[in-house]
Amino acid sequence: MSDMSARRDPPVSGWARGGTIFAACILTLIGLFELIAGLVAIIDDNFYVVTRHYTFDLDTTAWGWIHLIIGILLLLTAFGLFTRQEWAAVAGVFFAGLSALANFFFIPYYPLWSIVIIALNVWVIWAITRPGAMRE
Repeated sequence: MSDMSARRDPPVSGWARGGTIFAACILTLIGLFELIAGLVAIIDDNFYVVTRHYTFDLDTTAWGWIHLIIGILLLLTAFGLFTRQEWAAVAGVFFAGLSALANFFFIPYYPLWSIVIIALNVWVIWAITRPGAMRE
């Protein structure tokens, strides 16, 4: 029975495996960046320039807590990716999407940095969802 499943599944390429490890590394960096951005917003309310009349106008401390929590979740998910846990692939896609969404709403506060984080999150989602990325 294992011979039949081996014949149906093509071998996993080195690119797919390497992409998953690289995605875990990038997810770790994004998690650390989110953590630092969150702590900065919580500790120093005046660091980020607040845009007036922005539709999603939250206090910078609230944004700080959002980024801090997302950063912790991303770090935990990256650890799961490093240990090749199946739940980590789904969580990685979900939390990277959540991080991208939060940074989209954070663009008026820190535009260039938010766009860079969104781009990195999109790359992580692409790397995790490649065919064979999480198979051994």
